[in-house]
Amino acid sequence: MRPAVRRTALALCTLVVLPGAMHRLAPTRAASRFASEIERLSEPEGSFDTDNLISNERGYLQIIPALVSGGVSGGAYIGVGPDQNFSYIARIRPTIAYIIDIRRDNLLLHLLFKALFARSTTRVEYLCRLTGRAPPRDLGQWRRATIAQVTAYVDAQPPAPAPASDMDSAVIAFGLALSRADRDTIQRFHRTFVDAGLGLQFQTFGRPPQPYYPTFRDLLLATDASGRTWNYLASEDDFQFVKSLQARDAVIPVVGNVAGAHAMQAIAETIAARGGRVSAFYVSNVESYLYRDGQFARFVENVGRLPHDTRSVIIRSIFGGAGASTSVVEPMSPQTLRLVPRFR
Repeated sequence: MRPAVRRTALALCTLVVLPGAMHRLAPTRAASRFASEIERLSEPEGSFDTDNLISNERGYLQIIPALVSGGVSGGAYIGVGPDQNFSYIARIRPTIAYIIDIRRDNLLLHLLFKALFARSTTRVEYLCRLTGRAPPRDLGQWRRATIAQVTAYVDAQPPAPAPASDMDSAVIAFGLALSRADRDTIQRFHRTFVDAGLGLQFQTFGRPPQPYYPTFRDLLLATDASGRTWNYLASEDDFQFVKSLQARDAVIPVVGNVAGAHAMQAIAETIAARGGRVSAFYVSNVESYLYRDGQFARFVENVGRLPHDTRSVIIRSIFGGAGASTSVVEPMSPQTLRLVPRFR
């Protein structure tokens, strides 16, 4: 993921709305709390020239053994971007997760994911619903399937011919005020997963996918250096953990700049008020853009406000030539945060 840090005047919680422009069903009390928390934590959105439906970080699972050996677990998780967060969450097992991204579109994408978790009983059903494929009838027998078997099944199924609109009512039930354009965007995202299937690639607007970008299939089948698969859809137990966190409204998408004046501070204060601490902060390669745009110092200040301990880590992605990326795990300490010559 390569987000920028430019911000616009459009705020999530200060939208000017004409009568009838928003569509909201009567939300449950839990849905109202979920929506209110998103609005409370979020700040004005920004923009970047990618759809970011999936990651372009091929080696994102290489750091899982380091998380395990370092005892990184529990607490609060913070991350940026799409569903690679779920693989980190499945391994860390936090009590709550915040997905912060400068783009409102990322929030809308995570509402789609949340709806799919709610509608799916197993990981094979989830992946089939995401890609618009018919799930197998014997779902129970697929609980022990390998991720290679699951992806092979999905690859063998034709996509649904009708538009992928069945998630609309599930998304509306989450209680957020969504415009018709928001709902159309969510449906467009879903349709993109359906049309491309597991061949979907990271997309930059105005340019074709680069041949070196991993496909969705590549990301699902990715392994660590020893060949072990760690994607959250590789294990039924991992999928069910993320599903349970989603069901408790404990995966909270937030619109915000990690170097901004509100969202990060609000998240820090919320975690501290609950007596918690951050176990891991997955920041991808956002720091390179912050450094370039003169916002890195504010990011360091924001991270410094996060409740953390000696086991808390920051997960970074470093990009090289031809799209190659390396993921690293480092202590969440002032010394580590300030020593970043790789971003200059």
